[in-house]
Amino acid sequence: MRIMICTDAWEPQVNGVVRTLTRTVAEMRAMGHEVEIISPDQFTTLPMPTYPEIRLAMGAYEPILEKFKAFEPEAIHIATEGPVGLAARRVCIEWKLPFTTSYHTRFPEYISARFPVPSAAGYAYMRWFHRPSGRVMVATPTMREELEKRGFRNLSQWSRGVDLDQFKPRDQGGDQPEVMKDLKRPIFLNVGRVAVEKNIEAFLQLDLPGAKVVVGDGPQREELALQYPEAHFVGPKFGTELARYFAQADVFVFPSLTDTFGLVILEAMGAGTPVAGYPAPGPVDIIPGSGAGVVDEDLRQACLDCLKLDRAAVRAYAMKYSWRASAEEFVRNLQPYPEPEKTRFWKRFRRLTRLRRRRQEAAAKAAAEQHATH
Repeated sequence: MRIMICTDAWEPQVNGVVRTLTRTVAEMRAMGHEVEIISPDQFTTLPMPTYPEIRLAMGAYEPILEKFKAFEPEAIHIATEGPVGLAARRVCIEWKLPFTTSYHTRFPEYISARFPVPSAAGYAYMRWFHRPSGRVMVATPTMREELEKRGFRNLSQWSRGVDLDQFKPRDQGGDQPEVMKDLKRPIFLNVGRVAVEKNIEAFLQLDLPGAKVVVGDGPQREELALQYPEAHFVGPKFGTELARYFAQADVFVFPSLTDTFGLVILEAMGAGTPVAGYPAPGPVDIIPGSGAGVVDEDLRQACLDCLKLDRAAVRAYAMKYSWRASAEEFVRNLQPYPEPEKTRFWKRFRRLTRLRRRRQEAAAKAAAEQHATH
C-alpha cells in the first residue's frame, strides 16, 4: 500500500511518539509498503510555548493538499492533534478522504499541567478531533476503556515493540564500559523527558537506598537538579550509551501518570532491568503478572520489591514484544480504499481540486477588477 502518515512529532524530536512512528515506518517499508511522512520540518515553524524544543508548523493546509495529490495515498493516518494533524484532518474532511488517527499522549492532562485549562476542555477538543476518524488506535486496553468512558468511539488497539538487539542485558553486551561505576548501589534509573507531566518529582522524593539517576532533558531539568542535588542528572543519552544506562541500573522507575504506554518500560525490560510504576495506563497493562516489574500506589515499595526479581525473567518477558508485530497490527487497523475505487477516486480528486482552484482564481480576479473600478 501507499501509506501517508501526518505527524507533529518527528525527528529531531526525541520522545516515545517519534520512536514509535520511526520504527513502525521502518518495519512497514521492510514489509513492502510505500510510506510518505508529512512532518513539521517540511514547513515554517514556531516554537511551542513553554516547550521550545517542539516546533509547530504554520500554513500547512495547502502544502498538505498538494502532497496528497502527488502521492495518492491508499491509506491516511493522522498521528497527532497539533497543526500538521489539524491541517491533514481538514483536507480529509473537505475532500471526503477516509483516515485513521492514534491517541499517543494524554493531551488534556499535559495542557492542564502547563496552563490554567481544565482537562474537560482538553477532552472536548480531543473528542472533536478524533470523531471523524475511521479508527482511533490506542496502545493499551486500559487506555481504550478510559477513552470509551469519555465518549470516544471506533477505538482499536495498537501495541508497541522494543529493539531487543539494542536493549539487552549487560552480560550480552560484550565488554561494556561502566557508565555509573562511581555510584552507590542499588541504582534507580529514570529515562525520559524531564517535564512536569512526567511526574519525575514523585521519584526524586522517594526515600531509597543507593543512587537515583535521571537520563534526559526538558524544561524541568534545571529546576529539579537544583531542588534534588543528591540525584544525578546526566542529560540526554542515545544509542549504545543509552542502552548501557538501562542495562547497568538495578531498577527502572516509571512515575508517570499521563503516558498512554511508556516505551521506556519495554526498553528497560529488554535490558533485564525490572520496572517499578504506579497502577496507571501503561504500567498496569504491561507489568502485573509479568515477573518483570511491580506496580503499587506506594512507589517506594514497588522499587524495593523490584530488587528481588530475576533479571533473566525480565528479559524473557520483553522478548514477547516485537516492532514487526506492532507494525502488522498498525497496518491491519488502517482503512485503505477498496481496490476498484482507488484509481477512480484520485482521478476525481485531481479534477475537483483543479476545478476548485479555477473557481478561486476567478473569484480573486473578479474581486480585483471590482476593486479597480472603485
